[in-house]
Amino acid sequence: MDSSYVFIALAGLLGLLVLAVVLFGVRRSQLRRTLGTFDASICLPPGGWRMGVCRYTDTHLEWLRLISLSPIPPYRFLRSSLEIGGWREPTETERARIQPGAIVVTLDYEGMEFLVAMNYDVYTGLSSWIEAGPVIGIGTWR
Repeated sequence: MDSSYVFIALAGLLGLLVLAVVLFGVRRSQLRRTLGTFDASICLPPGGWRMGVCRYTDTHLEWLRLISLSPIPPYRFLRSSLEIGGWREPTETERARIQPGAIVVTLDYEGMEFLVAMNYDVYTGLSSWIEAGPVIGIGTWR
């Protein structure tokens, strides 16, 4: 009788694990199909690199964790307050922590500098999106 309870508990745990993996896969697939999303690792001071997905909206650049079920982005950056500081090739240490073929882009947000790793093609789109956006103030543009 006791072994049947153990079997049921293990089967339940396995079922929950399979469900979690399926939900992660569905979320990842949904994020990749959404227009305006791209793979990007982020490095905010003083922490290290975190893999995720960035998403453009009309007014914000949002970063979502890769391994998460939450639809709420932990970081949102107002478009009009973002400035690009340039890009560079990743260091050897960074190559192991970001996606292959990525460049490291320096962004400034309200005086705080942080790094985002992305493909060069995505960088050109991001720079165009930032430059084409409004500047703080009504009726003013970059």
